[in-house]
Amino acid sequence: MVFVAGEVVAPGDPRVVLEGQWGHQPGLAITVNSGSRISFTFNGTAVQALFDVGGLTTAPHLWVTIDDGEPTLYAVQQPVIELTAEVGVHKVEIVVKDVNEHANRWNPPFECAVVFAGLVLDADTRLRLAGRPGGPRLEFYGDSITQGVRALSAHPESEGADGTKSFAYLTARALGGSAYQVGFGRQGVVRTGNGEVPSGLESFGWNFAGSVAERVEEPDLVVLNLGVNDETLSAAQYGEYLRVVRSAYGNSEIVALSPFSGKYASEIEAAVKTADDPRIRYVGTDGWITEADCTDGVHPSVDGHAKIATRLTEELRPLL
Repeated sequence: MVFVAGEVVAPGDPRVVLEGQWGHQPGLAITVNSGSRISFTFNGTAVQALFDVGGLTTAPHLWVTIDDGEPTLYAVQQPVIELTAEVGVHKVEIVVKDVNEHANRWNPPFECAVVFAGLVLDADTRLRLAGRPGGPRLEFYGDSITQGVRALSAHPESEGADGTKSFAYLTARALGGSAYQVGFGRQGVVRTGNGEVPSGLESFGWNFAGSVAERVEEPDLVVLNLGVNDETLSAAQYGEYLRVVRSAYGNSEIVALSPFSGKYASEIEAAVKTADDPRIRYVGTDGWITEADCTDGVHPSVDGHAKIATRLTEELRPLL
């Protein structure tokens, strides 16, 4: 489709709502995390969403929804996604389904990332100012499970992954909140992740290398689900991770989940007790899911993530 261009809208325009972990460069908003979202409302018939795909070797996957329609899957290999509708007012949501965990997504120039370059409106289309996300602010830090890897199937690449099926994404929606969903495959508290990602201790507080994760305000609640990938993990090491998170967020509620496999549960519980902080809580997840709730014995299926989200929502609701 070719149309007469009207207004060009930058990613930082207040009429464009970005949710999740986004880094900013002149004229660009960049995320390397599944579950991040772009939303806007337009009055008219056509919008082009622009993406910088230069240098990418692996296409990120997006879900695009207009109004209450079914999401459409896009592998972002071209710089333009055409969005069209009947004349009227329309709400668009673009959600990152997956940023491939195996490609470099930490050190620019990236092999896989969502690099949003703004919108181009047709001559008769206008953006409307939409409200910012309401409700509590939640942040989730975890590994491939938080990322949504292999949620759809045991396929090891983006075909099997979906950040919108992750327990983190589902829990935030159930609680009516906005979420920063940060999940990196293979990452542990002290173990590095895939895609050149540092350990949880070293990556916390960064969008990616060279880009500090700036927050306008502290989150109401931070959920930690790291540890299962660590080859060894002591209570002291997890305690250091808690101190890093607490130093960044002095007033937030922090919930340390045991890995769903049960690995290092006692070490994590001991670290929380040692912290002696009334706003840091340990939540054991033993029995929340079984191997039957996973696509490969380890990564939860869509139904497995839904089970986790149901239990976690029950745990978190009283804290909010």
